[in-house]
Amino acid sequence: MKNENKAVLIKYIVCFGVASLITLAVFWIKGFFTHSLAVNVQILSDGFFVSGALFTLFAGMLYISGEGGLIGISFVLRNVVQAFTPMGRKNHEFYAQYRERKLKSIKKAGDHCILITGLFFLTVGVVLTVIWYVNFYNIV
Repeated sequence: MKNENKAVLIKYIVCFGVASLITLAVFWIKGFFTHSLAVNVQILSDGFFVSGALFTLFAGMLYISGEGGLIGISFVLRNVVQAFTPMGRKNHEFYAQYRERKLKSIKKAGDHCILITGLFFLTVGVVLTVIWYVNFYNIV
């Protein structure tokens, strides 16, 4: 196996492990083994949905940040800090210069392990939610 493939495989394993730990934390907080079957299916659905939603939202924030969507906020915060720093305004640059400098240094992520892991856990959570509603509430 190539080193690149090993690195990607390790990233997926780490993402899956962290998502599984979040799921287990939800199980532990809600008391998975202390309830009936209906409540346990609901807790399963909650655990998978929470970890999937967190990973998917985190992947979205990484995408927005990678495209330069948060550069304006960092520029404003940098100027606020410089306003209260002695001689901080000495190195003032305009927003266009700051944005151009930051866009050059942004690294684009090539793999999408966080997004794929999040969507997998989110899908499992949604499927478990549908199973819970169909079996325990007879809606359909």
